Amino acid sequence: MKIEVMVLLTIASICASIYFGLSNFRRIQKSDDKKEAAESTSMFVKMENISNGVTEIKSDLKSIRDENKESRERLIIVEQSAKQAHKRIDKLEGVED
Repeated sequence: MKIEVMVLLTIASICASIYFGLSNFRRIQKSDDKKEAAESTSMFVKMENISNGVTEIKSDLKSIRDENKESRERLIIVEQSAKQAHKRIDKLEGVED
């Protein structure tokens, strides 16, 4: 009878150890999953911010290109005007000579 009680206690303690070990593993797994979800969310937010920054940079670059194009067009007009002014000056100098 003593041996049976000891065997039963041993089996009960082994079962309890397995149960508590598994429940502890599940608890740790849930905690790790929560941490991973928080890190993933943080990473997603950071990537979204980077994406918004890139979009702003593209927009700024487009406006700079438009301004540069406008400046080039104005420069061409000024150069043509300067060329015509030089021709007129040359004609005036020819008249005075």
